[in-house]
Amino acid sequence: MERLVAKALSRRVFTASGVDDAAVSTANPALRPPPSPAMHGGFMRDPAHTKSVGLLLAGAVCWSLAGVLFKYVEWPGLAAAGGRGLIAALFLLAVTFRSLRFTWSPLQLAAAVAYAACTVLFTLANKMTTAANAILLQYTAPVWIALLGAWFLGERATRADWLTIAAVFGGLALFFYEGLQLNNVAGLLVAVASGVAFAVMTLLMRKQKDTSALESIILGNLLGFVIGLPALWTAPALPATGWIALLLLGLVQLGLAYLFYAKAIKHVTALEAVLIPVMEPLLNPLWVLLAFHERPGRFALLGGAIVLGAVTLRAVSGLRAPRPAA
Repeated sequence: MERLVAKALSRRVFTASGVDDAAVSTANPALRPPPSPAMHGGFMRDPAHTKSVGLLLAGAVCWSLAGVLFKYVEWPGLAAAGGRGLIAALFLLAVTFRSLRFTWSPLQLAAAVAYAACTVLFTLANKMTTAANAILLQYTAPVWIALLGAWFLGERATRADWLTIAAVFGGLALFFYEGLQLNNVAGLLVAVASGVAFAVMTLLMRKQKDTSALESIILGNLLGFVIGLPALWTAPALPATGWIALLLLGLVQLGLAYLFYAKAIKHVTALEAVLIPVMEPLLNPLWVLLAFHERPGRFALLGGAIVLGAVTLRAVSGLRAPRPAA
């Protein structure tokens, strides 16, 4: 009996002194502890990672509009890339200016140069070789990231990652089979260089995960504008449809896409940042099909199914195998 009385008195004292967490959180919701991440088989699911995968997919949808929109911009490739870059830079400055911090550090500047190189080299590759060659060789980027990621970021590629890379590359080869040609060695080398630049850009932006990659993206777009300025100076006037397409290229296809990308890259690996958006070259012909009725062939459909299957499995496995719970 004495023991029960002592326990009751102890409970009253703790409650009166505010130690009872349940009572305090009920009385003052602001003091409630934040909800803990969901547990699955001894692992914590990271909501930020799940959201970032969604942002990468949304960014891929934005990127995929390039093919259909560029058809309405009757400018040389460098002029269109420069105009698009200026619009994207102004858009990103307008929506994020309060949070931007330009440090002009070597890392920030190097990422900007890699970004500009990626966009400019890809534009040149499309002019020097077929679009299929340019897209396929640009998406060698996952290979370079898998090789360099462990050394530069400490993110080692797993056997499943290498299998996904092989499946994606094989699927893309089938998808673009009818357009692949070994017709211009210089064009093929430029396309490979665009893939290397894409990989380097992703690694450098992932390296800035504790700060912000948006500053590098803005600087890279401005640099792309400067590179395309001579072509812009001599470009012909655009009709109204051309200006609308160029605005959409800058605001949505580049600006909004990289806004999503910069937010996502803080919580995904560098390899995920290029493997998950690989659906972009598959969606590109879909919009062209809807707008211009250009139908893909059987090999394209088979290759697209392989790529989508590989990317889906990689994304799902990334969500189901998060970091161990502390």
